Amino acid sequence: MINNILYIVVVLCAIWVIYDVWTKQKMSTGSKVIWTIFALLFSVITAIVYYLMKKK
Repeated sequence: MINNILYIVVVLCAIWVIYDVWTKQKMSTGSKVIWTIFALLFSVITAIVYYLMKKK
């Protein structure tokens, strides 16, 4: 049960970062690709860092 909830949180964090980067942020394509790669590899940590850096 806990693993399922954790998995859902991880997937939602990755989806949120990827969606927001590609639809709402004005940055270079290279930066978008880097954010996407990090979101796929380290979803929760990337979501926290992204929120603190880009969503001030």
